[in-house]
Amino acid sequence: QVELVETGGGLVQAGGSLTLSCAASGHISSNYVLAWFRQRPGKERELIAGFGLDRKSINYADSVKGRFTLSRDTDKNTMYLQMNSLKLEDTAVYFCTAGQWGGPTIAGYDNWGQGTQVTVSS
Repeated sequence: QVELVETGGGLVQAGGSLTLSCAASGHISSNYVLAWFRQRPGKERELIAGFGLDRKSINYADSVKGRFTLSRDTDKNTMYLQMNSLKLEDTAVYFCTAGQWGGPTIAGYDNWGQGTQVTVSS
């Protein structure tokens, strides 16, 4: 069982920055694919940044490309999402996730954090 805990969410003005962290504990397979999803109000959960099946390449949603940066510190079992130039439409609950299959849908992930709220104000 893998436990994922997100931190770093909060309220920020448009144009500002936040860094989310995802600390992992438990049995973390080296085969797990890690990713960040978000769920905006009234919308389905969507992939915004994730590692590829090679566990090295990184894929970003078009909506965040050039503004968000995914990284990880394997020694600390922690994944990060640096979010710059935040927009009102980035307001969402952000989830970190780990799974054996990865990919762009929630079906590829079977371990989820509780989520952290990010609110961008004007």
